[in-house]
Amino acid sequence: MALTTFAAVTSSVLSLGLLAVVQAPFDHAFGARNGAHLAVQFDGSKATATQAAATAHAAGVTEAAGPYPVAAALDTTIGADCSTKDWAGHDNGPLTVTTRPDLGSASGMDQLALTQGRWPTGPGEIALPWQHFAADCFGGSVVFSSLPGKPSYLVVGFGGSVTDSATAFATADGFARLTAAGATSDVQMLYRFAKAGTDADIATDKQAVAAAAPAGSVEAGQSYLTAEQQATGNAKAYVPFLIAFGILGLFMSVLIISIVVSGAVASGIRRIGILKSLGFTPSQVARAYTAQAMIPATLGLLLGTGFGNLLAVPILDGATKQLGAAGATIPLWVSAVVPLGTLLIVGVTALIPALRAGRMPTVRALAVGRAPEAGGGRAAQRLASRLPLPRAVSLGLAQPFARPARAVLVGAAVLFGVVSATFAVGLESGFNRYLDTSTSGFNVASKFVIPTADVGVPWDLYGPNDPRNPHLDAAKVAAALAGIPGTKTAFGWGDSGATMVGAPPGGEPPKVFTVTGDFSWTHLELLSGRWYSAPGEAVVGDKLATTVGIHVGDDVTVVQQNKQLSLKVVGVNFDTNQGDYTVMTDAATFTAAGLTPHIDLFNVELADDVNGSDWSTSAAAALSPLNASVQPSSGGGKNIIVITMGALVATLTLMMIAVAALGVLSTVVQDTRERVHDLGILKALGMTPKQTVAMVLTSVTLTGLIAGLIGVPLGVAVEKATLTPMGNAIGRHLPPSVSHVYTTGLLIPLLAGGIVIALLGALLPAGWAARSRTATALRTE
Repeated sequence: MALTTFAAVTSSVLSLGLLAVVQAPFDHAFGARNGAHLAVQFDGSKATATQAAATAHAAGVTEAAGPYPVAAALDTTIGADCSTKDWAGHDNGPLTVTTRPDLGSASGMDQLALTQGRWPTGPGEIALPWQHFAADCFGGSVVFSSLPGKPSYLVVGFGGSVTDSATAFATADGFARLTAAGATSDVQMLYRFAKAGTDADIATDKQAVAAAAPAGSVEAGQSYLTAEQQATGNAKAYVPFLIAFGILGLFMSVLIISIVVSGAVASGIRRIGILKSLGFTPSQVARAYTAQAMIPATLGLLLGTGFGNLLAVPILDGATKQLGAAGATIPLWVSAVVPLGTLLIVGVTALIPALRAGRMPTVRALAVGRAPEAGGGRAAQRLASRLPLPRAVSLGLAQPFARPARAVLVGAAVLFGVVSATFAVGLESGFNRYLDTSTSGFNVASKFVIPTADVGVPWDLYGPNDPRNPHLDAAKVAAALAGIPGTKTAFGWGDSGATMVGAPPGGEPPKVFTVTGDFSWTHLELLSGRWYSAPGEAVVGDKLATTVGIHVGDDVTVVQQNKQLSLKVVGVNFDTNQGDYTVMTDAATFTAAGLTPHIDLFNVELADDVNGSDWSTSAAAALSPLNASVQPSSGGGKNIIVITMGALVATLTLMMIAVAALGVLSTVVQDTRERVHDLGILKALGMTPKQTVAMVLTSVTLTGLIAGLIGVPLGVAVEKATLTPMGNAIGRHLPPSVSHVYTTGLLIPLLAGGIVIALLGALLPAGWAARSRTATALRTE
């Protein structure tokens, strides 16, 4: 009982706590700052400020703010005045800059919050969220490196919008400096709607705004749901499977307590009679048997509450920092409500059989003693005896029909164990497939080729537009690799330093990868569409497509150093390793449009019979003149969140299976003790210890098989209902390779899992029955 309540409370505290802790800061900040449901950017060449302002009367709009000038996707670097010289000149990524009449206003929509410093007051000052600038360089300058003249601004404050409507804030004069330097000024409007609870609602609202604006003028729309997902997604991904385990654990607790207390009442009937004859009232007897369940259950509740709080610390670490939450701990009300609610359920469950004991007449209890009532199932015994099986086995097969209610309890315990095991195996397989995707694609290679200047330098130390970041001469390196014996195929790729117009300004900046060569051998997976094959085509990442609402056939605009390029989206790919928001296109597309493709790395696949060391030696001689070097394949990184989930699932599953086996053990022990006199008779007639073990184990085998046949489909259904919400929590659609994990080779062992759990639970009582002495058993009544 302690173990099952421990598992149930741990899962419930963790799941409810995660929901409360992760969601509450965003909800509080969104409400306190009157956050916007949607921030829409209009193309300044297609819509005037007056036309944008008129959309405030679009269908469904309840409140609007703006128009505000906005300049999106401006590349920046950290200024040379940074106090930490290693950061000086470092690529700082793209910023979306806007201005407001009063940046520090405490009224109106989308009130900005300052976390450090002050708001800008002059044309040479700027404030931005802490995630978009090096904290060690606070007080230094940020340089808009893609604009002529490279204007710089002093960073005087860290602050921003709860919904990431922009990632930098300047005064009106400061914004005018940007446009004077060549930045394109567009128009931004903020909206609140009557109905905005789901992504579908926001999509409908955005369409209504677009319908009220000049055709084709809407460039981008940032939903508050996207900002919420960016702030809470990783932690929320734990919640679906924790809820599933919490429910399974709670049902298991109810079942095990029913088994234990009912067994105690059934095996202690004579004791109940003695207690009553000594003057115990019915309520005292009921309380005594209820306490037998409440004491170990309370221990499990206390341990589960503490363990759930401990597990929450690493999971929540950093999840609330963006919103300024004071700490990442589970609220006290969660730690109180969950165990108290579970204790109430446990108490009611234990009280029902305990009340039956309290109402039992004293004379009847003393007369019955320990002798069980005559069992049924004689027809089943006769049928089983006709089977061509050893007599011990046929007796065991018939036993569940003699005590059908008890067989149902055994089956229910095994059923929950099988459901938990099937559910867990599916989740673990899905997690492993998800991890496989992060070590495939651009991480697949026998060898890598990188610029010699990058050898020993941490990956991504300098941004793609940083002048210190070296690139490869793609044509020369490709030709050199093709001429090295043993090279089977190779392709080059790199972060072009471009960004995408209309991408969410908050969170991770979008990356545009330029690729040269055939990478089909890396098994990058498409969710829809096809790979690009012609100039001007591109494939976007799933999370970017989901967040922005991009579909196959749409056009997206990318910007590199203030030069724009329109790309036709022909596919959506699933890649978890290169970033949240990604665009892939052929390097030739950039070259034809006058943009600069960056090739930072080549992935090389060697022929099967080639020695890697020998190939590296030959390659070094060919590549050294090109300032390129060979590096071994590292196999890619690991996703610590997925690994943590897998460990948590494995722990909870082992506890659930152990509890299921203990439920079987408790029931079989009770049944064996009640039939000890019958066992004595069978032993007197010549039944050997091995036959006794076979009979007891067989008595649960049929029940375990049936429970397995029912439990496996239920476990599959629970896994299907859990995995999709987990993907949704992190903004991803899971491909069939991750979501369709149950193969025939996996299902067959799971179907046998019911028998295994039943046999594990019955093994100890079977050994006890085999060791019991015949004379002792015959004297037992």
